Amino acid sequence: MGDAIIKDDAELAARLAEFAGRIAVEVRDSGLIDGKPLGSAGDNTANAFLMRAIAAQRPDDGVLSEESRDTLERLNKDRVWIIDPVDGTREYGERRADWAVHVGLAIKGEPVIGAVALPGISEVLRTDRIAALPQAPEKLRMVVSRTRPGKDSQAVAEAIGAELVPMGSAGAKAMAIIRGEADIYLHSGGQYEWDNCAPAAVALAHGLHASRIDGSPLRYNRADVSLPDLLICRKEHAERVLKLVSELG
Repeated sequence: MGDAIIKDDAELAARLAEFAGRIAVEVRDSGLIDGKPLGSAGDNTANAFLMRAIAAQRPDDGVLSEESRDTLERLNKDRVWIIDPVDGTREYGERRADWAVHVGLAIKGEPVIGAVALPGISEVLRTDRIAALPQAPEKLRMVVSRTRPGKDSQAVAEAIGAELVPMGSAGAKAMAIIRGEADIYLHSGGQYEWDNCAPAAVALAHGLHASRIDGSPLRYNRADVSLPDLLICRKEHAERVLKLVSELG
């Protein structure tokens, strides 16, 4: 980036996510770290870059990162960058493609700007470059955790006859809908703001539904950063899924 200031927030988010992903890949591919420490090394190195770059590019904005101590100074800011340097550390360490880098910008609590980098496939999905959604198949597909699928997701999938698609990162799951690999992402097993701010921003920009599983809007930059559940799907499926969640709840 040099000393140049990137004035466009969406372009900045995309650049940050892309370069942080490259850094994490370089750390992994160095061959100098292995086992459990690899995930932390990738997370921490990418986070150091993101924190420094955001401070240089947007010094007046707040930041909330999974990998940095939260000072709560962000609560006095209208603009807060919410980042997850490596979302899906298990998949990252296993050299799978379903991990992501999240860079989101919440403005007055709303997920307005964001980019989700998928370094395993060299792709960055962003709020300012909208791709046409592929047509949904007759048999819907629901992405779920590949290690611990939630009971709500499984129950709803059974009720609507959807195929379960196991996947790692929350960002990878959300982006799978835009990429035409899935149709519904329903999660109720616990997340934090950094897990879904950027994915929600990108999903909303692409015309998808994104909300809590009770249908209420997703809100960010709160003192309690827990945001335990969400639904991201095509708008035409949202009412049916939300109704089923309520009935099965």
